[in-house]
Amino acid sequence: MGDTVRFHPWIARLYDYINVYFEHRQAPRHREYLASGCAGTVVEIGAGTGTMLPYLDREAAALETYCAVEPDPGMHRRLARRLTDVSFDGDVVAARAERLPFVDDSVDTVVASCVFCSIPDIDGALAEIARVLKPDGEFRFFEHVRSSGLVGRSQDLLTPLWARAGGNCHLNREFLPRMADHPALERIEAETHTAGHYPIREFARGRAVPVAPTAAERRPNS
Repeated sequence: MGDTVRFHPWIARLYDYINVYFEHRQAPRHREYLASGCAGTVVEIGAGTGTMLPYLDREAAALETYCAVEPDPGMHRRLARRLTDVSFDGDVVAARAERLPFVDDSVDTVVASCVFCSIPDIDGALAEIARVLKPDGEFRFFEHVRSSGLVGRSQDLLTPLWARAGGNCHLNREFLPRMADHPALERIEAETHTAGHYPIREFARGRAVPVAPTAAERRPNS
């Protein structure tokens, strides 16, 4: 599938309806985890239709800048409308996680929820997150991942069709191992939770910080 993601208008139209139970009964405590204590400059990648906005609104007094990165035009329009309902100012940027339009060391917190399933270049996106985070910044994530056993094997079988129909959503992404292997980020907290509904059942939730560059990496090229 390469670097191309096909956005289907019906996904944006139905997304909130499909996820009513998940968002009202299962997701709140995880979204509270992502939003709690957010301050300064906050960037949300793959912000979708704006499901994180009410939770970030509780932290509005500490938010200086909020930017939602969302490449899907259908999601983009719904997200922009929802931004008018919160008490903080924010912007919506049509960009990809692999090419974030922010300067180095400029963001306090990057938030991602249920987006890495559809990002073509996971390692590139993680590198971009590390690049834009301030040295004391934090990456917070809540991502659905491959289950173990029979459910996981069924996800492997379903993923090619699911990804084609669902905007590149992969049911069987192994997100935590990719995080652990990435040289630019260090996990400081990670756990898994059962939520959602089949064929999505396992979620990884946690936090990571940028790895400080070595002396050789800081040294300018001669």
